[in-house]
Amino acid sequence: MISGIKRANLTASRIAFAAVVAACAVLPWISSADESVTAKASFTDSEIKIILSHGPWPAPVPYDPTNRVSGKPDAIEFGTRLFFDQRLSGSGTTACASCHVPERNWTDNLPRGIGMAQLDRNTPTLMNLRGQRWYGWDGAADSLWSQSLRPILDARELAATPRHVANLLRNDEGLSCRYRKVFGAPPSPTDDETVFVNVGKVLAAFQETLVSGRTAFDQFRDALARGESLSAQTYSTPAQRGLQIFIGKGGCSGCHSGANFTSGEFFKTGLSRVKPLGKPDPGRPEGIRRLRESRFNLLGSYSDDSSRVADAQRVALASGSDGEFKVPTLRNLMLTAPYGHDGDADTIAEVVRRHAGDGQSAGSPSLTPREQTDLVVFLESLSTFSNPWRPEGASRCD
Repeated sequence: MISGIKRANLTASRIAFAAVVAACAVLPWISSADESVTAKASFTDSEIKIILSHGPWPAPVPYDPTNRVSGKPDAIEFGTRLFFDQRLSGSGTTACASCHVPERNWTDNLPRGIGMAQLDRNTPTLMNLRGQRWYGWDGAADSLWSQSLRPILDARELAATPRHVANLLRNDEGLSCRYRKVFGAPPSPTDDETVFVNVGKVLAAFQETLVSGRTAFDQFRDALARGESLSAQTYSTPAQRGLQIFIGKGGCSGCHSGANFTSGEFFKTGLSRVKPLGKPDPGRPEGIRRLRESRFNLLGSYSDDSSRVADAQRVALASGSDGEFKVPTLRNLMLTAPYGHDGDADTIAEVVRRHAGDGQSAGSPSLTPREQTDLVVFLESLSTFSNPWRPEGASRCD
């Protein structure tokens, strides 16, 4: 019999293999004659500087000052248990992990998520969330802990209430014990919302630990930082050419910047034009409205950061246009198909094709089939099929 962990590894391997096959199947066809005239990339000093800005990895990120249990081992352990607990939902049948599946890089590989009902947007991965400014496709949350509360309340996701969540913790001896260990007192018998918010904070503490592994690109980048050069056997010539396109002609690094390959901000691209289910999705403007109306934003009473000047400025200055969505990380992109806020693109090659003409309105040339292929190869080099996370065995809370 295959163990749970071996089955998870096997599932991840099958997903990875399927992703590679799908990507290769739709790459633009390049003749051998075309291949013979393509040379290995040679990087200028200014290009190397941009490449180095995409690391090192893992990037050092401070704990969240608005969440007093951020980084605390007891909170991480408690949040892990709640993340997989179906009783957190109103029906008792759905957990956070129902959509954010560990073996699927903490997503579900569906075009749009399904909880109590199908949603309008794709389920984003939970990898590498720590330290971001905005959360969700439209940035309707300004902290990871407040974003963790939203799906619990959403009628199409977990469809629960603060009272339901608070009562679960009050009435379960193990959960109540862990709550007391983390927050110094048992769940309040009357204040449902404080207990509910604290659940969001321990869920965030767990999610902060989900960091993707080092990739072939990271090895190449670090070698450049040391003044070394790597052979094509270590980092392929097409990947190096694709990297040069990514930071140059393609203009990709303008939005997909930094070690996590995202600015964390919002942009309208070739993936923003399709309307899911025939309905317009305003994206960022709606997210700003919801953020300002939320009692869980960082200007509210639940933030643990006593200095809120920066938070006030962040919320007050937030802006965006219809059709803008958050720039996703490109790390482990191979494992998170389909792509886009509505899951409308099935492969990385399709994403590249849609983006290939984005620069034309600004006077930039579109990418050729050869360049698109090289860019896909580079993007594949940002993924690792190693998932170091493993569930721990149950233990008593004393």
